[in-house]
Amino acid sequence: MPYDLTTRIISEIIGTALLIIIGNGAVANVELKGTKGHNSGWIVIAFGYGFAVMMPALIFGGISGNHINPAFTIGLAFNDMSPWSEVLPYIGAQLLGALIGQLIVVAAFKPYYDKTKEAERILATFSTNNNANSKLNGFINEFIGSFILFFGAVGITRAPFFADNSGTAHLALGFLVCALVLCIGGSTGPALNPARDLMPRILHSVLRLQNKGSSHWDYAWVPVVAPLLAGVVAISLYHFLYL
Repeated sequence: MPYDLTTRIISEIIGTALLIIIGNGAVANVELKGTKGHNSGWIVIAFGYGFAVMMPALIFGGISGNHINPAFTIGLAFNDMSPWSEVLPYIGAQLLGALIGQLIVVAAFKPYYDKTKEAERILATFSTNNNANSKLNGFINEFIGSFILFFGAVGITRAPFFADNSGTAHLALGFLVCALVLCIGGSTGPALNPARDLMPRILHSVLRLQNKGSSHWDYAWVPVVAPLLAGVVAISLYHFLYL
């Protein structure tokens, strides 16, 4: 059943908000002092972000396509797999959804933000940074992870293996993201999504949080530009090879 643009835009807002609530919520549960998940480890974050992609995909994959990522939307449009006329509405919805999702995370964890003294732990619940303080290394890691994500996402959702069961394909997307966080994510976070990093970073810079420290705007272009470039390259390669 085809859905009108308004319904799909609302779905993108909700889907992106869920991505942030579940994903950055998992990060907050690990990083913030006093939570029951404090210091529970990277694998919790990896599975948190895997489920953060999986759940919206299962709910909205058949409605809006569950882009929930400006880089994916632009990469699809660049290859005529999605209309250019819908790019700005979709991206606007994704940015708004990320903003709403991060506000909900802050509301849910506010007492634990107040207890946490380490600025980098607080920033990690909003946005990403490179652990080696290298923009080049951050860009390389974000590009590689995003390339695999977008190439894999198009491949999974269009694979003959999943032709009769799109739900299983959406489950596989979640495990793909979990695998990426586990294998390539330790360097940067990772973002793999401009909306996922940019809107929470804006909130980090404007909200009054104790001990929050710098928002690292000098690094902010990396998790925006790298996924955007990777989305175009990865989807173009898949399109050239298989479509």
